[in-house]
Amino acid sequence: MSIRHGLLALLERGPSHGYQLRAQFDSATGATWPLNVGQVYTTLDRLERDGLVAQDGAPDGSPDGEGRIAYRITDAGRAEVRTWFGSPVGSRAAPRDELAIKLALAVTTPGVDVLAVVQTQRSATMSTLQELTRLKVREAADDLAWSLVLDSLVFRAEAEIRWLDHCEARVARAAARRPTVPPAAATPAPEAAPAGKRGRR
Repeated sequence: MSIRHGLLALLERGPSHGYQLRAQFDSATGATWPLNVGQVYTTLDRLERDGLVAQDGAPDGSPDGEGRIAYRITDAGRAEVRTWFGSPVGSRAAPRDELAIKLALAVTTPGVDVLAVVQTQRSATMSTLQELTRLKVREAADDLAWSLVLDSLVFRAEAEIRWLDHCEARVARAAARRPTVPPAAATPAPEAAPAGKRGRR
């Protein structure tokens, strides 16, 4: 899981200090990947060094009485988050639960097209599944051990696609249940004056 990107996604909501970010992260992800506050502040220091966040005083702009400093996301940080949400999770480069946490954060981060995140991941997982199937036919036909490993990877990819289909359906249903704001009533056009009462030239 990229703690770096998770914190940037949370800071999209507004300035926060480390203890708030840890609580928000645990709340958004169901504590799937518990963070300690030391990890949070170490990551914030690196994000500040890289120009992705900046210190913002206390959350309300004044000292919070406990000496804690809030951080705000920069334009470069927002671009980093957009790139992260727009890219698939690499199956070899990161733990599998990063995808679940990424979707949990996408659902709770304003302005993120969650269905686009799902579709991007599904395309990448489908490509992985096709490549694994080709490997199974071409290289593992006579090698039981390698074939079993490939079977495991194939089953995981298939399960991920089913789960992504499930997520897409849940997100679509939730969007359909949201109350819609009725359009503002159109202002009636002023009535034309009767022909006999029009000003004479």
